[in-house]
Amino acid sequence: MPELAIILAGLGDAFTLANLVFVALGVAAGQMVGAIPGIGPIMAMAIAIPFTFALDPLVAISFLVGINKGGLFGGAIPAVLINTPGTPDAAATTLDGYPLARSGKPVKAARMALYASVTGDTVSDIVLITLAAPLAGMALMMGPVEILALMIFAFSIIAGLIGDSLVKGLIAAVAGLLLATVGLDPEHGTPRFYFGYFELYDGASLVAVAIGMLAVAEIFRRIVAARRAGPQPTIALEGDGAAQRLRFGEYWGCRAAMARGAAIGTLLGAIPGVGSTAAAFMSYAATKKAGRGDGPDFGAGNLRGIAATESANSAVMGANLIPLLGIGIPGSIGAALLISAFMIHGIQPGPLLFRTQAQLIYGLFGAMLMANLMNLLIGQLSLRLWVRVIRAPESVIFPSALLFCFVGVYLSTGGLFGVALMLIAACVGYVMTALGYPVIVFIIAFFLGGGFESALSQSLVILDGNPLGVVGHPVALGLLALAGVTVIWLGRGQRDKVDDKTAGDGQSD
Repeated sequence: MPELAIILAGLGDAFTLANLVFVALGVAAGQMVGAIPGIGPIMAMAIAIPFTFALDPLVAISFLVGINKGGLFGGAIPAVLINTPGTPDAAATTLDGYPLARSGKPVKAARMALYASVTGDTVSDIVLITLAAPLAGMALMMGPVEILALMIFAFSIIAGLIGDSLVKGLIAAVAGLLLATVGLDPEHGTPRFYFGYFELYDGASLVAVAIGMLAVAEIFRRIVAARRAGPQPTIALEGDGAAQRLRFGEYWGCRAAMARGAAIGTLLGAIPGVGSTAAAFMSYAATKKAGRGDGPDFGAGNLRGIAATESANSAVMGANLIPLLGIGIPGSIGAALLISAFMIHGIQPGPLLFRTQAQLIYGLFGAMLMANLMNLLIGQLSLRLWVRVIRAPESVIFPSALLFCFVGVYLSTGGLFGVALMLIAACVGYVMTALGYPVIVFIIAFFLGGGFESALSQSLVILDGNPLGVVGHPVALGLLALAGVTVIWLGRGQRDKVDDKTAGDGQSD
């Protein structure tokens, strides 16, 4: 645990005017892109990363965190108003948010989403601040064999929980590890697989690959899908009467749903690969099972349904950083993008951060709490503005986003080679998504590839080339056993779902 003076210094760095301004800008941008269906905070973070190069590391990372947090609420706005979630996380919010808006209370539904989002996010951040440092201390006690086993265990979870096929998830992970071998061998320093392009001596650019596969590929997909989607009716935010106000008693009446959602979101968010969408639907189901209480039925505009989903999907954000800061393994796409920001500023993510960059980390914790407050204030003041943002034409949005991608990658990689790599990654990401291969598994494996290779080489030396020597490392043996159980369990669950779907299709025919 860092000294109190370092913690206070980090918090002092967070509450500076420059950091406050960039956190507020990030939250506002996140709410705006979250309110536009198909854009979302992940794409905005990917585009913004190269432009943070000139900023102080804390300000840059705080800005990206603000985008992510603002997008958590922004996605609920179109879910409430046009029955279309701005982000996948808000899909469950449509179940009660849109019916409540249709009944003439769109402002009340949006405000309940805002308050629940901020509540769940704050709870998750407190858990992160409490657990990250002890978990990092435990990770530093591990040797190469244990670290290798931990990575294998993480890959088994991520590959099994992201996407519909465990096999495709594992293939994506292997492909990411193979891409990580491009460049200099970390053990001998000899170049590999650079194919005569000296720009690949240091490996493929993480920024170019991430922006290409996550942002540009998604823009291509949205452009293709935009022609098929018809216009959606929009509910206007009108009438500031008593029916539109959210009283404190109504908010307090949802405390059990928000507490349950925050707990579920925090727990699932700490597990790499689960995601906020699953947390939202699990929280909604648990709240519905717990009882209706006062008000309309679930699915007909119940405030508890909105509170349950928004508190859960927002709580995932802070919890996703627990494995990233504690053991160096990103738990989500947002966490993987934050790794790019760390590396742009010459900072290697992982448990050593609490020794080498403790002041920066506690500054980040302070910025996260500040972003929650900004999310609340900006969301209250700009609710009607985001409704107009929803109506922005896609013919303006997507070309602008593509332009930012090109400029950002060009600046971060220092030339057109990075732009070409981005376009190649975009094509690969588009094809992978179309074929059902999870892109996020590929990205996480690509980032962890160097560490995985180093841990594997060191483990082979320690074990004298004998894999059975892992018996002398009980922690590693336990992690490998858990990885095997995870693969069998998740693989069987996915086969059952496929069989059920096949049987259902047969009956429908």
